Amino acid sequence: MRILLTSSQAPFLHGGAELHGDHLEAALLRAGHAVERLRLPFKFSPESDIERLMAFCEGYELAAPNGQSVDRVISLQFPGYGMAHPRHVAWVLHQHRAVYELFDAAQASPALARLRPQVQAFDGRALGRLHRLFANSRRVAQRMQQCNGVAATPLYHPPPGADALRCGDEWGYVFFPSRLESLKRQDLLIEAARHLRCPVKVLIGGTGGQQARYAALIERHGLQERVRLIGAFSEAERVALYAHALGVVFVPFDEDLGYITLEAMYAAKPVITCSDSGGPLEFVVPGETGWVVAPEPEALAEAIERLWADKAAARAMGAAGRARVEALGLSWDRVVDVLCR
Repeated sequence: MRILLTSSQAPFLHGGAELHGDHLEAALLRAGHAVERLRLPFKFSPESDIERLMAFCEGYELAAPNGQSVDRVISLQFPGYGMAHPRHVAWVLHQHRAVYELFDAAQASPALARLRPQVQAFDGRALGRLHRLFANSRRVAQRMQQCNGVAATPLYHPPPGADALRCGDEWGYVFFPSRLESLKRQDLLIEAARHLRCPVKVLIGGTGGQQARYAALIERHGLQERVRLIGAFSEAERVALYAHALGVVFVPFDEDLGYITLEAMYAAKPVITCSDSGGPLEFVVPGETGWVVAPEPEALAEAIERLWADKAAARAMGAAGRARVEALGLSWDRVVDVLCR
């Protein structure tokens, strides 16, 4: 088929969404499809730019642009799923979160407050007229059902580099790899480190906008000997960091999916997450593949202490996690098959 793959692109911001699109494109090409990417330039402000982009998408028809037939459109993000095509399939990573679960009426600007009902109305129209609708996770599907009244089918996929991940001897640390941003809540782990009695080390991997704040927090609490911000790391380092961890901590707020959870399970490591972390809760079974705790430093510290106190149980939970993720049968071939039916 001739497939047009749409996504949004915020200049110089690259993360899981961009990797997701790249891997889907590669899988479609491997399956023998002809693929073109349509990346919509996206800015979070001013809100008037978002209004114009919604209007553009809703007025744009993609069945035969410039006389070139398109057999299928697959859209991954807002607002690309608003463009018209009779065989338009969306596999939604997330909606415009600023007007949904992250909206705070007390702190929202007047412009954002005005934008909110416009985006929700756009989503209701656009998502409701699609040929088929999928979500990146059950959590994302729940949001669309609750907020827009549309039913989406969860469609899972393997994280990047899953085949390389392995389990090795643990070296006495817990690992939290992710962008250093407020929603990922690395500060919760830093605060938890203040309550640890065992000698476990804490490695926080990644870069981002909160790096300076987290470094200052570590210094303020005198945790330099226990907590390390290790910054960016190579693919080989990623594999090794997972392999030798006692466990993986991933405690974001209402995450859409979260590659970290799946990566940890492929590496046969137990996962500690929070009761409000969203996507990770679809995979972590408390006491079986890890722990689900309240988003509080003391509760997080207690879960880490459990891993340290019974390392045999931690290994068993990691093995159970590996078995659980393998049983899901995640593959890009299956994703392509489902999206192209």
